Amino acid sequence: MSIIYDEKQKTISLHTKNTTYQMQIDRYGFLLHLYYGRYAEGCMDYLLTYYDRGFSGNPYEAGTDKTYSMDSLPQEFPSLGTGDYRTPACIIKNTDRTYCSDFRYVTHTIREGKYSLPGLPAVYADDSEAQTLEVVLEDPVTGVLAVLLYGVLPEYDVITRSVKIVNASKGYISVKKLAPACLDLVGGDYDFLTFYGRHAMERNCQRMPVGHGTSKIGSLRGTSSHQYNPAVILAEHDATEDAGSCYGMAFVYSGGFQSEAGKDQYSQTRLLMGFSEEQFAYPLNPGEDLQSPEVIMTYSGEGLAKLSQNFHRCIRTHLCRGKYKETVRPILINSWEASYFDFTGESLLALARQAADLGIEMFVLDDGWFGNRDSDLRGLGDWKVNEKKLGCSLGELITKINGMGMKFGIWIEPEMVNEGSELYREHPDWAFVIPGRRPNRSRYQLVLDFSRKEVVDYIYEQICAVLDQGNVEYIKWDMNRSLADIYSATADSQGRVLHDYVLGLYDFLERLVNRYPNILIEGCSGGGGRFDAGMLYYTPQIWCSDNSDAIARLDIQYGTSFCYPCSAMGAHVSAVPNHHTGRVTPLETRACVAMAGAFGYELDPDRLSDADKAEIRAQIARFHQFYDLLQYGDYYRLRAPATGCSVWEVAAPDGGEALVTAVYKTVEANAGLVRVQVQGLAPDTRYTVTLLQHEGTDRPHPEFLRPVVLTGRELERAGLVLPPARRDYQAWQLHLTRC
Repeated sequence: MSIIYDEKQKTISLHTKNTTYQMQIDRYGFLLHLYYGRYAEGCMDYLLTYYDRGFSGNPYEAGTDKTYSMDSLPQEFPSLGTGDYRTPACIIKNTDRTYCSDFRYVTHTIREGKYSLPGLPAVYADDSEAQTLEVVLEDPVTGVLAVLLYGVLPEYDVITRSVKIVNASKGYISVKKLAPACLDLVGGDYDFLTFYGRHAMERNCQRMPVGHGTSKIGSLRGTSSHQYNPAVILAEHDATEDAGSCYGMAFVYSGGFQSEAGKDQYSQTRLLMGFSEEQFAYPLNPGEDLQSPEVIMTYSGEGLAKLSQNFHRCIRTHLCRGKYKETVRPILINSWEASYFDFTGESLLALARQAADLGIEMFVLDDGWFGNRDSDLRGLGDWKVNEKKLGCSLGELITKINGMGMKFGIWIEPEMVNEGSELYREHPDWAFVIPGRRPNRSRYQLVLDFSRKEVVDYIYEQICAVLDQGNVEYIKWDMNRSLADIYSATADSQGRVLHDYVLGLYDFLERLVNRYPNILIEGCSGGGGRFDAGMLYYTPQIWCSDNSDAIARLDIQYGTSFCYPCSAMGAHVSAVPNHHTGRVTPLETRACVAMAGAFGYELDPDRLSDADKAEIRAQIARFHQFYDLLQYGDYYRLRAPATGCSVWEVAAPDGGEALVTAVYKTVEANAGLVRVQVQGLAPDTRYTVTLLQHEGTDRPHPEFLRPVVLTGRELERAGLVLPPARRDYQAWQLHLTRC
């Protein structure tokens, strides 16, 4: 069993294949956190220390025992009002307008399988793959309940956490803060790894020591945001890719969030993940409840690579859903950078014909196909096909593209509205606008109030009417601004609107997934502005960034890889000079970088040379050759982009083969050679190392062209020397195969 209750010690232990998580019900009914780390047995309460702490108060039940204080003890679900002055996981405003929640243990249950969260995305598993622990805590004065949920997936070294606040009191309460995951560590010195950025430069890795006080990241934008990602890591100071202890948390949520890490006065570390506090005050009448999203937690004692692989396997197999979770995804071409808004039906068909000739498998019609949408000034909200612009019906266009042997996909942005639209003229109150104030525009658009069911229902019906016109096999779901001017005419409290908006989004997506189970949905929010585990439950891939420049993508995809699998990262080969950076990079380099994700193209084939076209055909064949390895293999970061030569590896789970990719940022005269230690291979197995040569690439020194045979142990310990760069932005790929 994964979950074990020890009646004598009052401990509940959650065991995975390599880790143990343990809590204890103490003599006063508090639920204390004892341990999270490498697999261990026995009771860990010896780690707790009791001293007379000055200015750290004591529960009344402790009497004259001044050594017992919630201000110093590690807890599973710390709340405001118990004498714990550290940052709490829960703040509730009670019926009597006081801020106090003193949650004590009532009961717990253990059951087979993984809990689900109605209306929310969550990790799923059957009865043979997971167990659930439910712990009920109660404030004995108000009667308010906190129901803690833990899901244990032993084979993935993953534990999930969620909490439900139930208003079992006799009056109205308001939940002001809720963090479903809290981790209290009584010792150790840690770094806080977060992933910051901006539009077109998302998820840069930042590593800083956890000090006294609180380090906090989050999003006030109503979405998980370009600026901070809702996945964080706590790692020992000396933890590396392949050694040291580290803890990861990923919030399965697409709205505002916050994560906090800090040392207390006794140098204990607390890590929290949950809702953003700003504009959050969720009302609960008697009998109502608030179910939080869940947090995926994992621990590795073998460094950051293992932690990432735990996340990757869980997300890929137990969070992503649908036909394309395991099915080979088509290589697509998107019309946006080829034509923007300036197209006709004939120009689209010409683009599709050229793409089909290259071996590209899907054509995606991006923005501009509906209403009066000839620029980003108008049209959003009016989801009716502009047949005059296309010169035919959407169904006819799809049939013609299917006749070329290509699948068809389409771009939509359902959450948005332009003021110059029929929808806005008819329903101005459906957009987020505060009465008496002029709204903040972004990209000339406003946000529809998806906290209202009638709004979600209307847009859903409009989108379905479009999708039903032909054989649509892919949707790019975009969302091109942050939320502001939060006001809903029908809400009983404006403090609930942002969360209800996300619930409305999830309701829309769940209905769409169920109605069109064979459609692949790719999420997008100005690229990576909503790249989170919540969206991956509905959209198994997300456009990683609007910035498709290969060199910029080295950093973006590097940061993304700490939590999210390659199969989730939308990555395309785009035109040069790049439309965001103006940089010119070799076509081969662009392909090598894009192959570290869900592969596709974003260019106009009519502007390519014959040599480029031949190279693209070869790239497509190579991606198919390595598809299973690239999408489902174990990912290793061998060298960070900041070193000047970014190197990553994908190894087959059985150690049978690996693909190592290296990209140099610049060429240097008489430079030293780059050596990497290859991971994930069988130590005593011999491997042939072959440098892949592709059309249009520079040839390295002849000694690097000869296949080399080495053992897995030699490759890991002595390492592998890479060919030096012959020019800026040089890329190499080396294929390692079992002899």
